[in-house]
Amino acid sequence: MGNLPHVRPVGRRKDGRPIYPIKGGAPTLLEQRDEIIALLQDPNYDGDVAELMQRADTVAAAIEQAQQRDARLRQLQGAMPPGDPQPQPNQRQQPGMQPDANGNQHPLTVAEQFVRAEALRMFRANGCVGKFAVDFDHRAAPSGTVTTGTMLPQNNRQPGIIPNNPDFPLLIANLLDRQTSDGNTLEYMRDTSGPQSSWNNAAVVAEGADKPKSGPFTFDLITTTLKTVAHWVPITRQAADDDGQLMGYINGRLTYGLEYKLDREILTGNGTTQMQGILTTAGIGAYQPPSGNTDSKLITVRKAKTQGELALYPPDAIVMNPLDWQDIELDTDANGQFRVITTVTDSGAPLRIWGLTVVTSVAMTAGTALLGGFRMGATLWERQGVTILMTDSHADFFLANTLVVLAERRANVAVHTPAAFVKITFAALP
Repeated sequence: MGNLPHVRPVGRRKDGRPIYPIKGGAPTLLEQRDEIIALLQDPNYDGDVAELMQRADTVAAAIEQAQQRDARLRQLQGAMPPGDPQPQPNQRQQPGMQPDANGNQHPLTVAEQFVRAEALRMFRANGCVGKFAVDFDHRAAPSGTVTTGTMLPQNNRQPGIIPNNPDFPLLIANLLDRQTSDGNTLEYMRDTSGPQSSWNNAAVVAEGADKPKSGPFTFDLITTTLKTVAHWVPITRQAADDDGQLMGYINGRLTYGLEYKLDREILTGNGTTQMQGILTTAGIGAYQPPSGNTDSKLITVRKAKTQGELALYPPDAIVMNPLDWQDIELDTDANGQFRVITTVTDSGAPLRIWGLTVVTSVAMTAGTALLGGFRMGATLWERQGVTILMTDSHADFFLANTLVVLAERRANVAVHTPAAFVKITFAALP
């Protein structure tokens, strides 16, 4: 084909002679890229592999440089220094702007923007049915509203978004049997028969003799309603639209707030204006070391477990304050060895003591604990799980371009077997 110094060869024959493009002209970057890709994929290629790899690097660098050049060109074309002449008539005008008699652009009034809005045209075309929105400048948002300034958006933020749900420990709610309610009113029978010794008269009976009668079995019909737990936070529409990370964080914290409150309601709800708490239910057992007894908290829990077993409701878990659990984990023998934990590095293991699952919660008052057969003794009835809602239909938030993010859930606790629970009161430390 002859020597063409201005044309780069696209390959070489087995005898070393260069192969030039058939068209006779310099190949484009895409043609060079495709040629190199084909050669790299060819398992029978027996040319100079090192030279081929060098060409691949050169073409890749040239393509990247061309892309950067194109990006700079578009960036420069969109730049407009102060005092620069107005755009040509065939250039697109900025939204919300119109030229005056001299060709200078000035902002449209609110009325002009409304009349010219595409949303208004579509609204009229649809027979003026429904509603539409036109973006204007609004008044300042209410005090305390979350704005884009709360957490400024960052380009290419690393290492990623904040997780939506905090990594909190096992919830007290997870200890209970959980069921779904179909309505708002909750009715259930509460067993108030008391210890088995008061109603169980079963006995060996001689042939022909009368059989003993057991009882009485006593129940209370409990009628209550599901309670709504909710909270909300205001956030500007811009923050909700522009910052997905902030929005995810808010949703996660609102959800965590409901779970946090549910834990406390299960323990201490008053049963009237609040959910029914286990600790406020009449008929639960109680254990406290005798006066003058200095049993450690570790021993006290074991004796309270026996009391629950004697009531024929084997305990499966215990809820205690973190300070009390700390005392139990730090309990040592005469040789200074920990009694409960075998190694302090095993912090990720499930918490257990005397075969019981341990849940630590600040909702439990320090110096006390709740032990029981949670699944046997109570049921958490839920009408709905956690629901996240968003709207601008609150007060005058629509005028402030502000949204409400609301999180709520509806639930209540049916403590149908109070005798399955034992409240523990630890002895005061000397």
